[in-house]
Amino acid sequence: MQRTDNYYQATRNQSMALLSLDGSVSTDVSVIGGGLTGVSAALNLAERGYTVTLLEAREIGWGASGRNGGQIVPGLAVDLPVLEKLVGLSTAQTLWNFSLEAIATIRQRVEHHKIQCDLHWGYLHAAIKDRQVKELEHWQHAREQMDYPATQLLRGEALRAAIDSPRYRAALFDPEGGQLHPLNYTLGLAQAAIDAGANLYAHSPVKKINPGRRIHIQTDKGQVESDFLLVCGNAYLGNLLPDISAYVMPVGTYIAATEILGERRAHALIPSLAAVADLNFVLDYFRMSEDHRLLFGGRVSYSTLPPPRIKEAMLRRMRQVFPQLSGIQADYAWGGNVAITRNRVPHFGRISDNIFFAQGFSGHGVALTGWAGKLMAEIIAKQSTDFDVFARIPHHKFPGGPWFRTPTLLLATTAFRLMDLL
Repeated sequence: MQRTDNYYQATRNQSMALLSLDGSVSTDVSVIGGGLTGVSAALNLAERGYTVTLLEAREIGWGASGRNGGQIVPGLAVDLPVLEKLVGLSTAQTLWNFSLEAIATIRQRVEHHKIQCDLHWGYLHAAIKDRQVKELEHWQHAREQMDYPATQLLRGEALRAAIDSPRYRAALFDPEGGQLHPLNYTLGLAQAAIDAGANLYAHSPVKKINPGRRIHIQTDKGQVESDFLLVCGNAYLGNLLPDISAYVMPVGTYIAATEILGERRAHALIPSLAAVADLNFVLDYFRMSEDHRLLFGGRVSYSTLPPPRIKEAMLRRMRQVFPQLSGIQADYAWGGNVAITRNRVPHFGRISDNIFFAQGFSGHGVALTGWAGKLMAEIIAKQSTDFDVFARIPHHKFPGGPWFRTPTLLLATTAFRLMDLL
C-alpha cells in the first residue's frame, strides 16, 4: 500500500528530518530498527548515559509500529494456560505481570514526555459464539484469581450500551486495555530518545554485521562500531541474521478508516468508546479515532501480498459488525507486516554475549515492544535479568525453510480458520 493510504501517516503530528548515516561512528550501543522496540531501547539507554546509534532502513515508525491497530491489550497473544504449559505457572504469571507493567510504562511515558497520541483506556473482548462466551467467563474468573482490576462481563442491554452491534453475544470489559495513535506514540518516543542524547539515522539499511568484542555494522555509506548490538527489526529484518529469521514469519494484516462519521454517530456505534476485538483466530479489531472515524482491522495474508480491492473487502467485514454503516465509505486502507512465532509468544534472546534481539510479538506488540526495549537496556546496564525470563521461553523454527514455510503455515492454520465458522 502507498504511504498516503495510511491514516496514521496522514494524521501524524510531527516530522522527523533525520539524516542517513554517512561516515564512521563509534558508540556504546547500536540499535537496528526504528520501531517501538528500537526507539524504546534507545531512549532507555540514553537516559542511563550510554551513547546510542539507531539505524532505520526507512523512516521512524515505517513498519508495524506506524501501521498497527493501536490497541493496547493486557497479556500475550496466548492465554495463560497455554503459557503455563510452555514455562510453568510461576513464570507464566510473571510474564502476565510484565504485560501489565508494559501498559503502565505507556502511561508513564506519555505523561512524562507529553506525547500527543490520543491515549484512551477501556477494552472490549467480544464473543460471537456461545463457546466464546464461556471463554470470556473463564477469562474473568482467571483474572479474579490474580487480583486483577475488576472486569465486567456484559450481556443484553449492558452489552448494547457498550457496543451497538448485533454480531456479539457478550463482551468482557477490561479497564487495563486501551488505544492510541501508534505512529504518533512512536514518533514521540523517538523524539524523547533524541532529547536524551541518542543518535537516530533514517534511510540507513544495514548491509552487514561483523560480530566480535567490538561489533562492526556496515550501511550503504557508513559504518558503526559498538560494544553492544540490539536487533529490533522484527517483521522487516529479512535475512540479515539467518540465525533468528527462521523463528518468525511476516504476516500481512490490514486496516481501513472510514470517512468522518461525526461525534453523534461514532458514539452511537461504540458508546463506551472502548477498543474492541473479537475472539476468532482471524479476528476483527476496531476502535474510534480522535476525529470520529471507525478504524477497522482484520484479515491476514500469509504471503504478505495485500488482497485485491482492500477497501471494499474491509468495508464488507465492517458492515457485518455494524449494518448501520451501509453507505459509509472508507477514506483510507493500508496494510503492513507483523512477525509471528510458531507458539505466538515473543521471541527474545542472545546471538552472542553482546548481541540481543526481540521479535515475534504476534499482534500484541503495542505495549510489549516498549517493554522489550526497556529490558534490553536493563540487561546491558546489568540492572535486571528480566530479559532472560522471556529468553527462557522455548521456541522452534518454522518448518519448510524460506520457500515452503508459507504453504506449511497455511495448512497448519486451516483448522483454526474452520473453527471460526463453527
